[in-house]
Amino acid sequence: MLRVWRAATYIAKQERADLFIVQLAALLHDIADAKFHGGDHSVGPQKAREILRAYKLPSAIIDRVAYIVGNVSFSKSGRKKNMKTLEGKVVQDADRLDAVGAICIARIFTYGGWKNRPIYDPRVKPFKNMPIPLAHKGASSLHHFYEKILNVKDLMNTKTGKRLAKNRHAFTLAYLKQFFIEWDGTDFKK
Repeated sequence: MLRVWRAATYIAKQERADLFIVQLAALLHDIADAKFHGGDHSVGPQKAREILRAYKLPSAIIDRVAYIVGNVSFSKSGRKKNMKTLEGKVVQDADRLDAVGAICIARIFTYGGWKNRPIYDPRVKPFKNMPIPLAHKGASSLHHFYEKILNVKDLMNTKTGKRLAKNRHAFTLAYLKQFFIEWDGTDFKK
């Protein structure tokens, strides 16, 4: 959450978005991630509303933040660019930045280990144009790169987000290149 908040704060300043809305939404963007609530995308906005009401914020602010929380996730938007507000686009870009680059790589293998997935199985081909990332039967952690991660840079909303994603995407590609060199042992053949 803190990484997304930092990125959202930076992007909001560059894009001249409402910093208060962006920071609140970034702090609450994963308050009740749908993947931990049976795929129910309504839990996050509901929890965000409860928290913000407790602080007696105006309903207009609560509505704007709840909208972002309810629409920020990749699994909700898939490969569509459907976020309607600048502040939502900023938070979505910040969240997506966390899904590409070094931190993303660490998260993929940590989650894959938790789900008891193999690191890589060359016999199983990834699904490349999935509407949303779904772990198909036999998927390895490395499949996630091809099913979601390598598409993230093309889904960014803001100029700032696109610039930041480009650098992280390049790092991810370099990592994958090195992974396959080591997997195949081609570095021993030189």
